[in-house]
Amino acid sequence: MTEPSASSVVPTTDPSSYVGAAPLPGDLTDDLLRTDIWSDEMVAAAGIPIIDIPFVTIGSGIGSFVTVDYLRIAGVPTSHMRVLGTLDVPWQTYEYLTRVSQIPRGERLRSDSASRPDNIWGFPSYAVSEAFHTKSVKPLWNVFTEPIFTDYYTPRAGHVFENLEREAKRIGYHEMLVKGLVRIVRRRYGGGYFTILTPPEGASATKRVAFRSQFVHVAVGYPGLKFLPELQRYRTEHNDYRHIVNAYEAHEHVYERLVQQPSTVLVRGGGIVASRVLQRLMDDREQHGARTNIVHLFRTYYHGPNDGYGNEEDPRPGGGKPRLFMRRRGGNGWAIQGFNYPKSVWGGQLKRQVRNLEGEERAEIYKRMGGTNTPWRKSWQRQMDAGRKEGWYTCLVGTVDAMKPHRDRIVNHVRTAQGTVPVEADFVIDCTGLEADIAEHRLLKDLLDHGGASRNPVGRLNVDRNFELIGTRSGSGVMYASGATTLGGYFPGVDTFLGLQVAAQEIYQDLAKHGFGKRIGPVRSTVQWWKWLFGSTP
Repeated sequence: MTEPSASSVVPTTDPSSYVGAAPLPGDLTDDLLRTDIWSDEMVAAAGIPIIDIPFVTIGSGIGSFVTVDYLRIAGVPTSHMRVLGTLDVPWQTYEYLTRVSQIPRGERLRSDSASRPDNIWGFPSYAVSEAFHTKSVKPLWNVFTEPIFTDYYTPRAGHVFENLEREAKRIGYHEMLVKGLVRIVRRRYGGGYFTILTPPEGASATKRVAFRSQFVHVAVGYPGLKFLPELQRYRTEHNDYRHIVNAYEAHEHVYERLVQQPSTVLVRGGGIVASRVLQRLMDDREQHGARTNIVHLFRTYYHGPNDGYGNEEDPRPGGGKPRLFMRRRGGNGWAIQGFNYPKSVWGGQLKRQVRNLEGEERAEIYKRMGGTNTPWRKSWQRQMDAGRKEGWYTCLVGTVDAMKPHRDRIVNHVRTAQGTVPVEADFVIDCTGLEADIAEHRLLKDLLDHGGASRNPVGRLNVDRNFELIGTRSGSGVMYASGATTLGGYFPGVDTFLGLQVAAQEIYQDLAKHGFGKRIGPVRSTVQWWKWLFGSTP
């Protein structure tokens, strides 16, 4: 394939000329939309310009970034790859989500010290890097004594983003980035794929642009948020988007109001996001004099050690017997776990076990590893203990049957084991973290309907052990997928920093077998690490 020219997608001289003008040429036709496999002639007949490029990654988030990072280190030039998406920088969506869920740049993420998306070697770790920049041994002592004497070390969000920015500049990421929206990828007669990009208004003389490539990588992140039915119904019926909020939405106005006047807030959920929201509420009480009453609603309440389903005192939603050797700590309602997954999913017995499981057996082990959980933090425990003693932090266990307005408040009818309890609150913060079905994402739905893709045992995209999207092979062309949309595959920790890198490593190795990129052996790895250290181009 020929290399793309710099003039393939360029701004028009007068973008405003398109406002109110006739529709742009080069759009998708009904014939193209109905057809699963396209010929070059079909695309050309629609007036859609074709750009040849060997490799395309769709998403422009951290999943796309770590994949092209691996390939650049493997010797692939920027001229052979394009990153298609709407984001200005790879961490843009992630930073937004962390910020609104109460993890600004100065706070710490829930990530291991060696899980560095900007550094495929994981050395120096974040702890070593932080110790060097702050001229303090405290981060090193933290890693050395965790988790017995200290909490697990985790990096500050700002530190992660700054290092991602450094690596993006080093590998020429922005030379590969093409802004626009991708909603269709179709197989091509003769092999390979057509990826259809809708450029920003005024960025192209045609409405669509087709990228013709041998390899495609899909890393679009989470398909979207899904609200609990009663929350969505209340918001829609009463047009109230200020008092009923999701933790992943911008909701700073809630905390501002709570500082200004005494109020009651209902927090729903028992995972890391609920922990962060509670920390913000409790910090505002300590630091800003807020007089907030917190009602915390758990769906499942953990009294002690558990295996992801429940514990001996509670009903087990999935049935089955407790597992002695697959249990996490728990107490006061919380399931306690240092990171999103047990560490063995990235290189231990769980990784090996899941890699050999199929069908329902794999779905079963995902249920046991899953479930909401949160790390143990001494400061959080101290704050919640104080809240219980002083009466401004109370817990309920149950589900909400209905929500009704009452004056300026919201009455939540909570069904508990003892009966229905009305809970009046000024605000409700949903931290349940429900995710939409993959078919609600237009690109993923198109792949399911026309691209040959299928679902895995837990309903996400079905990928092989090398992250090839099963059923989408097109001649010599191969399509891959990584990230949250592949949860339920042969590798469990896909929606984590280290998981994205494991996927990128598998993809780069498979691409090398197809002649795309070089093998990263001991010599190349050593040379490239020194280049990384000094910020030199790969």
